[in-house]
Amino acid sequence: MRLRAGLLFASDSRTNAGVDHIATFRKMNLFEAPGERLVTLLTAGNLATTQSVVSLLRQRAAGNEPHLMNLSSMYDVAELVGRTLREVVSRDSEGNGQLNQGVDFGANFIVGGQIRGEEPRIFHVYPQGNFIEATEDTPYLQIGESKYGKPIIDRVIDYDSSLAEATKCALISFDSTIRSNLSVGLPIDMLLYKSDSFAPAVPHRITRDDPYFKTVSQGWGGGLKRVFEQLPDDDWFAAERTGQ
Repeated sequence: MRLRAGLLFASDSRTNAGVDHIATFRKMNLFEAPGERLVTLLTAGNLATTQSVVSLLRQRAAGNEPHLMNLSSMYDVAELVGRTLREVVSRDSEGNGQLNQGVDFGANFIVGGQIRGEEPRIFHVYPQGNFIEATEDTPYLQIGESKYGKPIIDRVIDYDSSLAEATKCALISFDSTIRSNLSVGLPIDMLLYKSDSFAPAVPHRITRDDPYFKTVSQGWGGGLKRVFEQLPDDDWFAAERTGQ
C-alpha cells in the first residue's frame, strides 16, 4: 500500500507445487542504504524464477553497471527488475524441449520504496516485464492469490488511511484469504515505512501465535456474524416461511 503517511508491505510465506509439496519461503526481499534508499521486492509465482531474479539483482549490486543501489529513481528500479525477470524467464524456458511443456515460468513482483529526492513509490511488475504504478486513486497493489482479500481492502483503504489502519486491514485481508485458500499461509512478513524517514527497515514476522493477529482475526469473524444476524430478512422470504 502506498499512503500519504508511508508504505506498507506484506507477504505470506507459503509456496506449493501441489498438495504434497507445500513449503515455507520468505517472499519479502530488502535492498537498503539507511538514509539514502529503501527498495523492497515482494514475489509471487514460479519460485525458481523469483529466486533467480533476486539472486541476480543482489549479485549485480556489487558491479559497475546500473543496479538497485545506484539507480536514481524507483521507476528505473522497476524497469531493471522487469528486464531481469524477462532475462530469467527467457533463459529457463528455452532449450529444454519437452521438459518445458506445461511449466509456467512466470512471476510477479511488487517493487516499492523510496530513493532520496523523490516520493515513495510502488510498482507491480508483470511476468512480461512491464509494470504499473500505484496512485492516490488506487493506493494499493496485490499479486498472488488476491480475490478473497481484495474486497476488504477496497471497502476500507484510501490514500489518507493511517499506517495503523493499513496494518489492520492487511491482516484481515490475509486472514480471509488464508481461510479460503490453502495456497496462502502464515507466517506473514510485514514492513512499515514512514515517508521520508529513510530509517533502517525492520520487518515484523506474524505467526499463528501472534496475539494481535489473533485479536484481529477473532474480532473480524465475530463482528461479521453479528452484523449478518442483524440484517433483516426480505419480505418475500418472510412470506414464504409463513405460507402467505
